[in-house]
Amino acid sequence: MADVAKLAGVSSQTVSRVANGHSGVIGTTREQVLAAMDELGYRPNSAARALRYGRFNTIGVILLTLNTVGHSATVDAIATQAATEGYAVTVMPIDVPTQDNVLGAFTRMGELAVDAVIVFIEVHLLDAGTVTLPRGVPVVVVDSDAGDRYQVVDNDQAGGARLAVRHLLDLGHETVWHLAGPDQSYASQSRARSWRATLEEAGRPVPEPLRGDWSATSGYEAGLVLAEVPGCTAVFAANDQMALGLLRAFHERGRSVPGDISVVGFDGVPEAAHFLPPLTTVHQDFREVGRRSVLEALRQIREGAAAQPGTDLVPTELVVRNSTAPPPR
Repeated sequence: MADVAKLAGVSSQTVSRVANGHSGVIGTTREQVLAAMDELGYRPNSAARALRYGRFNTIGVILLTLNTVGHSATVDAIATQAATEGYAVTVMPIDVPTQDNVLGAFTRMGELAVDAVIVFIEVHLLDAGTVTLPRGVPVVVVDSDAGDRYQVVDNDQAGGARLAVRHLLDLGHETVWHLAGPDQSYASQSRARSWRATLEEAGRPVPEPLRGDWSATSGYEAGLVLAEVPGCTAVFAANDQMALGLLRAFHERGRSVPGDISVVGFDGVPEAAHFLPPLTTVHQDFREVGRRSVLEALRQIREGAAAQPGTDLVPTELVVRNSTAPPPR
């Protein structure tokens, strides 16, 4: 810093102000300092800055997998928003969702230089007394029902499922079958509960749900079963990949979509518009979830305020395409 100050003909304090992005340095002086930094190859020492200001300008992300549309899109949005705010992101995936692995991830994240942690963890893994969040580090939880203890940001899972089921009932279908996701998934549970509640509120029969693992293969296998069920005219799939598998199975079994069976998915992946037929689906705004997660983490960092328990729900939207229609006569 002294070398930069000497070359630029300014004080070390001015160099520090430029390096830290402070206002109050006139344009020509700032340009002189930046040119001197470039010529000398000077870069601010982030570790020294962290010791001085108590911040590392890094947000940690702990999640079970990146191998889902929702997680990958949300993490991408987190990284983008964090970069806009001058922060980097450290991602720590957990291979197997056990409480020991979750505890280990929290412990390691607590040892790293992070200012806040955004967590994609199912609530039952946060329940164990041994799982403690990093002391003094702001935490935001995504995709969980832990809003009674932490600040949660999530898409409106229940509202989206209700939109899907109501759409099919309004078209005239007597009831709606459901292809649910994995039982341990909060999103899957929330969508399934809303599906059931919507049918019950309408006084309609509630068929036994089928269960998949979010993959198109599991959707295909479920579709082979549903294609043989008499009276099955409408199916709500808990995600678009499983809906894709349904479409293929129905096609192979000679069941027209939407002529014989209507199908609604969930997620709103871009490819859904190019399925055959184009898929009616519930669109989730993963980018907005990621953006709000970062802003909430930064609010806690900058204000030094504790998280206020509660859930910030991002609205979902039904996108109607050609995979749904009134039931056959």
